[in-house]
Amino acid sequence: MPESKGKTISEKILSAKSSTNAYAGDVVEAEIDYVMVNDITGPIAFREFDTLSCEPMRDKMILVPDHFVPNKDVPSAEQAKEMREFARKHRIENYYEVGRGGICHQVMIDEGFVAPGRLIVGADSHTCTYGALGAFSTGVGSTEAAACFAEGKLWFKVPESIKIKLSGGFQKYVSGKDLILKMIGDIGVDGANYKTLEFSGRGVGSMTVSDRLTVANMVVEAGAKAGIFPADKATDDFLRGTLRGRYEKVSPDKGAQYLTEREYDLSTLDYMVALPHSPGNVRPASEVQVPIDQAFLGSCTNGRIEDMRVAASIMKGKKVHPSVRMIVVPASTKVYRQVLQEGLIQIFTDAGAFVSGPTCAACLGGHMGVLAEGERCVSSTNRNFVGRMGHKNSEVYLAGPAVVAASALAGRIVVPNAVV
Repeated sequence: MPESKGKTISEKILSAKSSTNAYAGDVVEAEIDYVMVNDITGPIAFREFDTLSCEPMRDKMILVPDHFVPNKDVPSAEQAKEMREFARKHRIENYYEVGRGGICHQVMIDEGFVAPGRLIVGADSHTCTYGALGAFSTGVGSTEAAACFAEGKLWFKVPESIKIKLSGGFQKYVSGKDLILKMIGDIGVDGANYKTLEFSGRGVGSMTVSDRLTVANMVVEAGAKAGIFPADKATDDFLRGTLRGRYEKVSPDKGAQYLTEREYDLSTLDYMVALPHSPGNVRPASEVQVPIDQAFLGSCTNGRIEDMRVAASIMKGKKVHPSVRMIVVPASTKVYRQVLQEGLIQIFTDAGAFVSGPTCAACLGGHMGVLAEGERCVSSTNRNFVGRMGHKNSEVYLAGPAVVAASALAGRIVVPNAVV
């Protein structure tokens, strides 16, 4: 490849981390900055690593119990115990015990591990979340995570990139969740297989970092390897005071080659809902209006303080519908403290909602919100596959925090204007 050929953000980060001149399609061995595992994926990685009989790359390792916390039964308690004992045995400092961390992806952000230009892998498919801050981040298997424990590097096939050009700004209560649901509905759940969705345009500057995190979190639902937003002033402001180490922003070159391009005007977006049983089965929220049994606000997708504030602003002084139970789960201990300090827990509990400490909870049908047969839930989570949150004959409708809050009040899926 000629030196003068422009590169995408993915190509530039993977070139830098592999000390090569890499382009889409090339296979490289690259130095990772961090590798993260949780209580489900960690134990498999630990067993594989211990067969290698070597010292771990401690400074690169982050361990976060989150999927079944607090432990719901003996098997989940054994998983958590295995993670705890591994951390002690190998003196892993970046271990976040229950009550001191939260959902793994939010912890990675809260604790300053994520920054522009970094290469981060995690044994969880939604590791792609960190691309919102200009990193190349992607999910890997537990055995790959074990290899990273041992060597601090991993091979990658450099992905082709799809440019997503954004313009305008969101209308009130419309959010990043509506954008990514619209995109997945447009391109399909396999429309970006092993591609990077690289975002650009003036619309990026109008988006909060929280909205960018939501979008990047769900690019994997379109099959993407990664989703990357260019770092800007909002990124700098967000990282100030929490970041570990330094970073350099990475921007695409002029003349970078993209597989294709798509454009979205954020000002024209409507509230969107993904109907069962696929994140790609998307309709405008105003066309859905099905009755619900449960409303769930939380997860690594929409459990940040900004999501909590939106929901609280809609629910303040109102009551959850008598036929609905609402569950609110802040994504991390840091977010929980903010929700408490800002009085949002009072608003939620006054409305009749249940508020939990940080955990993945009902998102994966783990506990604290599992659905019975025939029940429907409107949820701010990222997946609505058959049986995802409980019984195989239950239904999950994915939506943004504003629609979740409004629907909890109305007893059916509605847009915020119906209750405010």
